Amino acid sequence: MPGRIPRSFIDDLLSRVDIVEVIDEYVPLTRAGRDYKACCPFHSEKTPSFTVSRAKQFYHCFGCQANGTAITFLMEHARLEFVEAVEELAHRVGIEVPREVRAEPNRPSTEPVFAVLERASRFYRKQLRQHPHASRAVDYLRGRGLSGEIAAAFNIGYAPPGWDNLVKAFPAESREGLLVRAGLAAPREGGGSYDRLRDRIVFPILDRRARTIGFGGRSIGDDTPKYLNTPESAVFHKGRELYGLPQAHAARSSRVVVVEGYMDVVALAQHGVGNAVATLGTAVTPEHLKQLFRHWPDVVFCFDGDEAGQRAAWRALETSLPLLRDGRQALFMFLPEGDDPDTLVRARGQAHFEERIDAAQPLGTYLFEKLKEQISLDSIDGRARLFETARPLVEKLPAGAFRHLVVRRLEEITGIAPATGASVGAPAASRARTHARRFATSGKAGGAVISPVRKAITLLVQHPGLARVADSPDRLRDMDLPGGALLAELIELLVDNPHLNTGALVERYRDHEGGGRHLASLAAEPLDLETETSNLEGRLEQEFRDCLHRIVERDRERSEDRRRRELEAKEFSQLDEEEREEYVRLTVKARK
Repeated sequence: MPGRIPRSFIDDLLSRVDIVEVIDEYVPLTRAGRDYKACCPFHSEKTPSFTVSRAKQFYHCFGCQANGTAITFLMEHARLEFVEAVEELAHRVGIEVPREVRAEPNRPSTEPVFAVLERASRFYRKQLRQHPHASRAVDYLRGRGLSGEIAAAFNIGYAPPGWDNLVKAFPAESREGLLVRAGLAAPREGGGSYDRLRDRIVFPILDRRARTIGFGGRSIGDDTPKYLNTPESAVFHKGRELYGLPQAHAARSSRVVVVEGYMDVVALAQHGVGNAVATLGTAVTPEHLKQLFRHWPDVVFCFDGDEAGQRAAWRALETSLPLLRDGRQALFMFLPEGDDPDTLVRARGQAHFEERIDAAQPLGTYLFEKLKEQISLDSIDGRARLFETARPLVEKLPAGAFRHLVVRRLEEITGIAPATGASVGAPAASRARTHARRFATSGKAGGAVISPVRKAITLLVQHPGLARVADSPDRLRDMDLPGGALLAELIELLVDNPHLNTGALVERYRDHEGGGRHLASLAAEPLDLETETSNLEGRLEQEFRDCLHRIVERDRERSEDRRRRELEAKEFSQLDEEEREEYVRLTVKARK
């Protein structure tokens, strides 16, 4: 079974690819000294703050803090998945993407599951055309205004009445338990299995690669539940998947409309609104939104106008906040009472529905309008309450222009300046605290005192070749210093892999929780040494050696301080002569 892409291949790929050429195809770059610049493609700006370094194979925006490698750029800008981005870069340099093949006895292959799901989809489609009872399903679909063409476009099928139509059609797969693994059948208590979907119109659920991963069934009569999904399986996870995703992507729109049900998606497509997807009986999740924003900059949530719709909209707003970096937009559209997308588009047509999409409320507008409905601004207490209610929501927003504008709007509404309101808007402060904990950085009003560990890591990330001048990392690993273990790990990695550049090094930490983001931020941190080019390599080496020396000295000082405190905790009269001399020596040294 095809497995992971070898890490060594990713390293080699990033040494062959030129990030400047990759990005320049999407964003025209101009030379600026050793690097290249452009207006950032991830947020709106007039003065270029987006830089691309050929030496580091790394990009960074000083405005919105977007940064990464050529792989990251294709994922974030071209909205490719990781594997797709790797395949695209490999195609550019004319090499094949290898895969590791590993025996995983405890993890059965998913290929048979995908295969049986696709065969089941063909089975259900055939039943819609040929089964004696299929006329009920066909009449229902026609009654909802659907054509044969649109039914075919969404691979709609029919599960006939009876407990074992699918089981009989796939006897070998049933005996092997594959139908149960795929969620198509359920086990009987006495042995064997039975069909999960019976006498229902069947909607195949496809992943982003248009592979069948599950099914939704709609009852034709009064059977309950009205909609029934096949259960989650090795390939189907409702919290990550969306109905209609491949079809919506094919519509090539700059926005996507998120609705509630299969019929809403299909009915909208029937009437020319092809850019709709539906969640699968769950609230919108971060995984849903990450997938949507990868393909569309604008996500329009479409809800009923009733109380349940308002609650669902607010949950979607809270889920969206952490993902709304500049360049992305969430909007909210509410339907007239008694209507859903299906009934509205059939009654009023495509133009009316798209007019309502155009008039959808941006998240910022909806946020403050909703808060003002619940909290009166007629008093000082009310404005203070609104400020305190909005603050935790605003703090979820990523840094950037959108967050800045939301903070300003909150100030306009409440009359409370962010500085007065306990720093409502500054994720930078939070990030600084995180960096302080991780890399022992302490700041003062006039600047920052950077720990030697953090400085050494920064130098190493930006100039990986410096690892050659480091001593054995074992001593660093044993030191009780924040960031020491990471520094030792980086030195060891780079000594073993001297070909890694900055981009490849950061890419190595993509899946490390937090680690990749911190290394990426350090990769973009300005170094004073780089302002002049004369003997740059020698000065970088000396600075790195000095950092390592200061780290050793600081560890020695911490050890001596611990020893002094140990001696201090004892009665002086209880110390022997050697301990007294040691205590005096350490005390005098500490006071210098």
